[in-house]
Amino acid sequence: MECVGARNYLAAMAVYKCPTWRPRRKRLRNYKQNCSAVSSCRLSVQVRAGNDSSCVAVKEDFADEEDFVKAGGSEILFVQMQQYKGRGEQSRLADKLSQISIGDGILDLVVIGCGPAGLALAAESAKLGLNVGLIGPDLPFTNNYGVWEDEFKDLGLGGCIEHVWQDTIVYLDDKDPVLIGRAYGRVSRHLLHEELLKRCVESGVSYLSSKVERIVESTNGHSLVECESNVVIPCRLATVASGAASGKLLQYEVGGPRVSVQTAYGVEVEVENNPYDPSLMVFMDYRDYTKQKDQCSETECPTFLYAMPMSPTRVFFEETCLASKDAMPFDLLKKKLMSRLETMGVRVLKTYEEEWSYIPVGGSLPNTEQKNLAFGAAASMVHPATGYSVVRSLSEAPKYASVIADILKGGHSKNMLTYGRYSENISMQAWNTLWPKERKRQRAFFLFGLALILELDIEGIRTFFHTFFRLPTWMWQGFLGSSLSSADLLLFALYMFVIAPNNMRMCLVRHLLNDPSGANMVRAYLTA
Repeated sequence: MECVGARNYLAAMAVYKCPTWRPRRKRLRNYKQNCSAVSSCRLSVQVRAGNDSSCVAVKEDFADEEDFVKAGGSEILFVQMQQYKGRGEQSRLADKLSQISIGDGILDLVVIGCGPAGLALAAESAKLGLNVGLIGPDLPFTNNYGVWEDEFKDLGLGGCIEHVWQDTIVYLDDKDPVLIGRAYGRVSRHLLHEELLKRCVESGVSYLSSKVERIVESTNGHSLVECESNVVIPCRLATVASGAASGKLLQYEVGGPRVSVQTAYGVEVEVENNPYDPSLMVFMDYRDYTKQKDQCSETECPTFLYAMPMSPTRVFFEETCLASKDAMPFDLLKKKLMSRLETMGVRVLKTYEEEWSYIPVGGSLPNTEQKNLAFGAAASMVHPATGYSVVRSLSEAPKYASVIADILKGGHSKNMLTYGRYSENISMQAWNTLWPKERKRQRAFFLFGLALILELDIEGIRTFFHTFFRLPTWMWQGFLGSSLSSADLLLFALYMFVIAPNNMRMCLVRHLLNDPSGANMVRAYLTA
């Protein structure tokens, strides 16, 4: 039985049970909600869908406060409703993949998590001859994925794009808009799921539908993946790809930047009058249509409209907060979106789907001295300044799988990895592939940009992006496409400082000198 989303549910109830935890930091940040100054929160969410009996959407323990924020924090009910939306035509993993044989031999690799990152890594690893098991709840892909068309084609996934706009457009104010000059596509969730699943089937991945409780190290060096119902799956190496909230299974660096959140509320609707050109994808529309002061004013909480016109009358509209220190509530985003559409004169005739997008950005990197590996959002691979991660995960899966295969095949016993320091050094080969010094420099630069965005009001945001789009085209296109090297990013920053207005220059200097992200960026460039 599926939990099918907000339109059909009759009642939703969240109950918090918050015992004490051992904090990661000396002092925990306070929460606006009931879970203030606590470290381990159990949240039980119950949703009644239509005439069906109720189903429990989530019952979760979190490692600490930051893990709770990554999982959804005060907006976790909506996040879970998004995850438990209908499956549609997406196949069930257990119907296609053979079941992991319990108590029968040792797997080479266990991949924990069944999202795009987990499926891609499992398929690529098994293709190299490893005995791979995939473990995690069988949840469908429910988010709307937008991608640059050329990047997805380069991955051999062009056939998974269901709609392409030959150009994308940005509106910052009532002046002339900016054309990005790059085709943008909307990914079919069904086609992407089926393609990645097909790759898993063809490479021989096995599967267990279960939640993983913990990973422990046995005395002989094996990793023991402990699942629900006391099921234990032994393996030589485990990789966590279960999303950003993976603190129960992974260790993260202490004292890193605080995690921020990108939230967006979207609706796919049939409209009587579409205000946008159907041939253009609206990447950002920062124009202020409401001219109103909400409880959180536009000055304090700038948001933009992201729009995908699927036809002259069918459009996906999404009100987006690029990043905030505390998640902008979905209720507020919905209010802002509806107010915007009303002021624009858009009359909604039918609603096909609602979306609650919650993306943790920034935060600490995983501790690279641990044996257990990570991939995707669990490995902090989400772009701190944009929230994009799927293309990076899919593009890096083959190389990462190759390194893991080399580790497991490189002269080590088939029965075990050597226990102790040597084992940790072996895992570090994989960590260094995922987070080489160059990647760490780039991330430090993006974290600096994220911290700057968090401090800007709507006028500051508009000034920033006006300056951004005055840069040479290769610079801002490369930034949006994550193709700039760390040296390119320094040139990007220098050029932006030169052409920025004086108030933005002062803001950049203050931010570099006063915000911890500035010192961290300088340190990363000098030492990484």
